[in-house]
Amino acid sequence: MGRSWGVVAVMVLCASGLLGIVRGHGSMEDPISRVYRCRLENPERPTSPACQAAVALSGTQAFYDWNEVNIPNAAGRHRELIPDGQLCSAGRFKFRGLDLARSDWIATPLPSGASSFPFRYIATAAHLGFFEFYVTREGYQPTVPLKWADLEELPFINVTNPPLVSGSYQITGTTPSGKSGSHLIYVIWQRTDSPEAFYSCSDVYFTDALSLHSTT
Repeated sequence: MGRSWGVVAVMVLCASGLLGIVRGHGSMEDPISRVYRCRLENPERPTSPACQAAVALSGTQAFYDWNEVNIPNAAGRHRELIPDGQLCSAGRFKFRGLDLARSDWIATPLPSGASSFPFRYIATAAHLGFFEFYVTREGYQPTVPLKWADLEELPFINVTNPPLVSGSYQITGTTPSGKSGSHLIYVIWQRTDSPEAFYSCSDVYFTDALSLHSTT
C-alpha cells in the first residue's frame, strides 16, 4: 500500500508541475530575475510583453520550474558549458525564452555605487556554495543576444555561504559604480557540496537616486 501511494504521489506531482519546484533551488529575488518575474506574473497569463514572449517560446512549465535554471555538473566550467547568446537559459532549451534579446524586459531601478546594498536570492533549497555577481559592460545593448564578453571580467560581488533569512540569502555588497541606464546583472551560484550551479539574469536600470530603488 505504501509503495502504491508513493507512485500516486509522484504522478500527482508531475502532473501539477510541483515536482520541479521540489527539486529546484532558487533565483535572484532583488533585483528580480527574468524567470522569477515571469513566474510571479503567472505563466498562464503573463502581463508584460517580454514575459508573454518568453512563455510563448518556452511554454509555461519552464516558469513553474523557475528555480532550476541550472547545470548539474558545472563544477565552475560555466563559460565552457554555456554558449554565447544562451547565458540566461544556462544553455538549456527548456528556458530558451529567457535569452530573448529585447528592450522591454522590466528593469529594477538600482543605485550606482551604493555601499551596503541588500541583494536577495530566494532559495527553495539551501546549499553550501558561493555567489558571483557580474554586470554588463558600458555599451550593453539589450536587443543583442548576451555574450560572455558583454560582462565585466571580474564579479563585483563574490561571497561564500551568505546568511539565509526567511528563505532568502541576504547578500550585502556595493553596487557597480560608474554605471547608468540599462544593464543586466548575471548571477552564478556554484555549490561546493556538489558540481551543480545555478544562473540568473536580472535586468536593471542604474540611477544615482537611492530613493528610486524598487523590488517590483
